[in-house]
Amino acid sequence: MRVALIGCGFFATNQLHGWKGIEGVEVVALCDRDADRLKVASAMFDSVRTYADAEEMFADGGFDVVDIATTVNSHRPLVELAAAHNVHVICQKPFALNIQDARAMVDAVSVTGKTLMVHENFRWQSAVRAVIAAVRSGVIGEPFFGRVSFRSGYDVFSGQPYLAEGERFIIEDLGIHILDIARALFGDASRITATTRRINRDINGEDVATMMLEHDSGVTSVVDCSYATKRSPETFPESLLEIDGDKGTIRLEAGYKLSIQIGDDVTYQDVSPPVLEWASRPWHNIQESVQIIQSHFVDCIKNGVEPETSGKDNLQTFGLVEAAYLSAKERRTVELSGL
Repeated sequence: MRVALIGCGFFATNQLHGWKGIEGVEVVALCDRDADRLKVASAMFDSVRTYADAEEMFADGGFDVVDIATTVNSHRPLVELAAAHNVHVICQKPFALNIQDARAMVDAVSVTGKTLMVHENFRWQSAVRAVIAAVRSGVIGEPFFGRVSFRSGYDVFSGQPYLAEGERFIIEDLGIHILDIARALFGDASRITATTRRINRDINGEDVATMMLEHDSGVTSVVDCSYATKRSPETFPESLLEIDGDKGTIRLEAGYKLSIQIGDDVTYQDVSPPVLEWASRPWHNIQESVQIIQSHFVDCIKNGVEPETSGKDNLQTFGLVEAAYLSAKERRTVELSGL
């Protein structure tokens, strides 16, 4: 399977390492307008074609998959360009600028019969997968409440300064991941209520958000995220989970400690992710999840099945993001069916 990647910025290095770690996959082309970033990325490979223009890269062809690792403004034209050239697509989040663009992108790839997946990697972190597996096993019975939490004071702006510039920040950049974990655990949601705050005055968007979801399964979940929370020790970039069922409770606590309580019986498990050869702490859980989601994408293409985080599936997560912003702005509960 031959892969071309567009966008060689801060996070794309993880994706390139991820592709290199998957048997049968070869990165054959890289594209970026920044010559310095392109040079650094291409140095990871013995032989790879490089481009400053995506249209030129597509015209030359010679790849089966395009990995779009650019910022959101370019996603729709690049996905539609990929569809026009009949290649599989994996696209970074946030998937689109708005729900209309997202639907158009899904439709564009759908008619080609190719696979479209959104790089929604948080639900693929091995610790989170352990919780998802436990919930789906029925060990705590029928879930009725959940909390998915990501609270940190980590400086994410030094590596990605553009995050400080947009009118939207934490829900669009991080909350989308946390909302997607809630969907993986409890299914789709029909209603959402959200509040936001901006604590850091040096950024333009919100850096704190709290959301309550009513899921079709009957579960009520609280999804909260913050980049203004001072913690010692710092838990970045861990997602902390708590799920109550009618038979017991599951908790994923700081330090990747998983506990399952049934009555007075409590079992504990260390679900710390491995530090891959190319990874580094504290990013190692995210870096591992990149390779896991890319492996899932490859397997789905080989087996002709829809990815768990397909473009179509991601419309539900994207809808929650849009509904959360609307709820916070208008200070009301938003019905997802109205979007």
